[in-house]
Amino acid sequence: MAVSGAQRTFAEMGTPLSEVTFCVIDFETTGSSPEDDRITEIGAAKYRGGECIGTFQTLVNPGCTIPPFITILTGITEAMVLPAPRIESLLGTLTHFIGDAVIVAHNARFDVSFLNAALVRDDREPLNNPIIDTVPLARRLVRDEVKDCKLGTLASHFRLPHQPSHRALDDALATGDLLHLLLERAAGFGVLGLDDLVGLPKLETHPQAAKLRLTEDLPRSPGVYLFAGPNGRILYIGKATNLRQRVRSYFSTSETRRKVGTLLRQVTAIHHIPTPDVLTANILELRLIQRMSPQYNRTGTTTDKYCYVRLTVDEEWPRLVVVKNPATSRAVNDVYIGPLSSRSTARQVIEAIESVVPLRRCTVRLGRRYVPQQDAPVCSAAQLGVALCPCSGTADAEQYRSIVRFVVNALTDDPAPLLGQLHERIRTLAQAQRFEEAALMRDRVLALQTALHRQRRIDELRAAGRVTVEVSLQQGRIRYEFDRGILLETHQEGQLLDPVSLGLAGPLGALLGEHLSPRLNDAPSTSEPIEQGRRRLHPLHRLEVDELLCVSRFLEDAVPTLRLLRCEGRWSSPRRAIPELEGWGVHRAA
Repeated sequence: MAVSGAQRTFAEMGTPLSEVTFCVIDFETTGSSPEDDRITEIGAAKYRGGECIGTFQTLVNPGCTIPPFITILTGITEAMVLPAPRIESLLGTLTHFIGDAVIVAHNARFDVSFLNAALVRDDREPLNNPIIDTVPLARRLVRDEVKDCKLGTLASHFRLPHQPSHRALDDALATGDLLHLLLERAAGFGVLGLDDLVGLPKLETHPQAAKLRLTEDLPRSPGVYLFAGPNGRILYIGKATNLRQRVRSYFSTSETRRKVGTLLRQVTAIHHIPTPDVLTANILELRLIQRMSPQYNRTGTTTDKYCYVRLTVDEEWPRLVVVKNPATSRAVNDVYIGPLSSRSTARQVIEAIESVVPLRRCTVRLGRRYVPQQDAPVCSAAQLGVALCPCSGTADAEQYRSIVRFVVNALTDDPAPLLGQLHERIRTLAQAQRFEEAALMRDRVLALQTALHRQRRIDELRAAGRVTVEVSLQQGRIRYEFDRGILLETHQEGQLLDPVSLGLAGPLGALLGEHLSPRLNDAPSTSEPIEQGRRRLHPLHRLEVDELLCVSRFLEDAVPTLRLLRCEGRWSSPRRAIPELEGWGVHRAA
């Protein structure tokens, strides 16, 4: 019976090779095309634990003539196959013999394509069992010892018990002998499980391949891995759902990042911190990278570029500015959006708001006692009618306060009126065939929508206070403790697995220590915004935003199996952070 199309679990792929059942197959055919040619002989041998546990062999009536050169090569004549059964009557028995075993063949693409073509012609599902091809395995492990990797050459050179003869069963038995010889050689590369064997042909043949021995103790489970160099210095930190598979992939030909070769040359040890789930691994990785700043993680680390959009409500004439860090506690009423990923994103957010709201754009400091000069010029934005200009004395204070209240309300409570004006502006530009301006406005509006949704998701998590949730995952029921969106503890089957203690056990403890400790975001501000708006939280620290967004995405995906056990504050599903934005499709983009 064919294996179902479901994705294989890590446990299945990590099965020790001694417990894997292999089915070696070989077909003789009338030619090389699976579509036009047919099978003339089937040979299969099943192995487990190094022992042959069964064979299957039969001639097949192809229903067509056999070319003379095929008869010369294999010795199979039309007279021999005439009384043999047709392939359609053999497919059920053959697929039952193969079962869920790992299929092995020498040049597997040829044999598997003929088998699947026959299955499809008979209205059956093609097999999707794991496949091992001994050709690339031989090239990877013994190419330097032989002139080529043909089955006959390998069998003769290594004096295998069975020699190929271009007959199906003989060739299958010879391939089985070759498989076990290659498994012995592969053990030197730390190949102990099925996933290791599947990935071995992709391992790059560079000098660092010898360091595969450093991966031997890595588990096939979620966690964080740390590449260490001389003197134990951490060079790179990453996360994985399957630690062993991910780390070994760095030695693969599919790994094309230029920095990997340089990294591997410096690696002297590979540490790991196993976690019960992917969320804990994600958060551990974030905290360690942010606090340790390893050499090879710096390129992808963006927290230094984070900045905020600030509405300076505590000024007499508030304006929007981009700031690197939040202001001091004296500016308690200021409204912040962020941290955002870059200054360019922050500028897009400001430009979107200023395109429909006439906030001042000048940088003059305007205190309560500011008196404009009689001949003070009106700024260009005010002359164009897109901004007010209080520095020239032409702006009305009450009108300006009304504008500020509108912006505060849009950024903290209800963005719909502001977004409605922006989308109307886009439609007006498009109708006037000013398409480039409309596209620019669209990008600005998308940046604003994404920033608002991102901000609300973060604020909702922080407003929930101390939260306990239980989620059903592949690993079982896992309970999480959060404080204002920061992960404090992970519990699995009654066992406490908090992110700090996970790293403090063993030799990594002295190295990691305080780097694993969470940085709890500042407590909510007690200040009230202008008029009746929501109570605002103090701006989030730049080192925490990635963790809160990671938690938010996780909780969104976990909604179908999530149980809320405790919440000290106000709980709101991240999926419903800003209902007004649902029609604009920004939820997953944030």
